[in-house]
Amino acid sequence: MSQPDIHLYTAATMNGYKPVIFLEEAGIPYDLTFINFAKQEQKAPDYLKLNPNGKIPTIVDRTEGRAIFESGAILWHLATKYGQFLSDDPVTRSETLQWLLFQVGHVGPIMGQAMYFQRIAAPNGHDEPFSIKRYVEESRRLLEVLDTRLAERDYISGDYSIADMATYPWARAFVWAKVSVEGLDHLNAWFERLDARPAVQKALTIPKAQPAFWGQADESEFLKENAARFASDVKGA
Repeated sequence: MSQPDIHLYTAATMNGYKPVIFLEEAGIPYDLTFINFAKQEQKAPDYLKLNPNGKIPTIVDRTEGRAIFESGAILWHLATKYGQFLSDDPVTRSETLQWLLFQVGHVGPIMGQAMYFQRIAAPNGHDEPFSIKRYVEESRRLLEVLDTRLAERDYISGDYSIADMATYPWARAFVWAKVSVEGLDHLNAWFERLDARPAVQKALTIPKAQPAFWGQADESEFLKENAARFASDVKGA
């Protein structure tokens, strides 16, 4: 039996879920390798040959004989390769790329820092109120930008696209980032639309479900586990 075209290396993080959402939505067969952060598998020499930055996700496209890393680049590659979730119209295609990069350059990094300072640094003895305030407030502002964008459309750039797939895992984790979405009615309606997609919900269980991210589980035990797992990140800070 032949191997699938795509071999995905990922973990249960907001970035890690992005390509899984695409592959599940598109019905594309893929092989999966779970990268265990506790074992520092993302820093292993063989993995660094695929992704020199030592992060996830990464895919190997067997038909092209090459690896692609960075979640936004992976989504763009998959969308263009399979002709799904990316419009052929040049204006809409450009808008999708703009909003994909908005997520990659703003929503992910800023919400990631809001999560880091509250969920990793603070439990490990490095409580930084100024940093927390800075990143929580900027996260809220970015979600307001999305809310405005969604005021007159169901999805971020026309039809459902890779811009939605990239943004959803991060924005939907507002609970984990401790960012209020109160009053953001258009954003909340968008959450409901994506929450209702079976492929999206399946993807959020691969390679592992993290319901605490989405406010769907008691976060206390997971908070301890998560803070301990990344304790080395703040050691000596």
